[in-house]
Amino acid sequence: MVTLGLVAARFNSSVTEEMEATARDAAETRGATVAATVHVPGAYDAPLAADRLARRDDIDAVAVVGAIVTGDTDHDRVIADATAQGLTRVSLDRDVPVTFGVSGPGMSGAEARERVGKGADAVDAALDLLEELP
Repeated sequence: MVTLGLVAARFNSSVTEEMEATARDAAETRGATVAATVHVPGAYDAPLAADRLARRDDIDAVAVVGAIVTGDTDHDRVIADATAQGLTRVSLDRDVPVTFGVSGPGMSGAEARERVGKGADAVDAALDLLEELP
């Protein structure tokens, strides 16, 4: 059985809690187990948690969920870029699929709520990568 690590951001919890639930549902539907979950303050904090999970021998892949909404500055874009780069680095350094189920940047809270399915997408992507990678 495939085991996943799940990283879920607490910031924008009205969205991320639903994203986490869709991620868990997708794992169950696909016959995977979520072996460990790490809740982090925000999406920016996800790369470190993903790295810790990716180091574990019992974790085959890591799915990350979070929501980055726009504000009065470009801060959302900076956070999204740093998060994506950090997660990519973890995946390549650890040779473990780490998938990006983070909505945003450039969207309102309402738009982020419409994208709670990104949690399931992150799990599906992780499982698809495990099936396809040699």
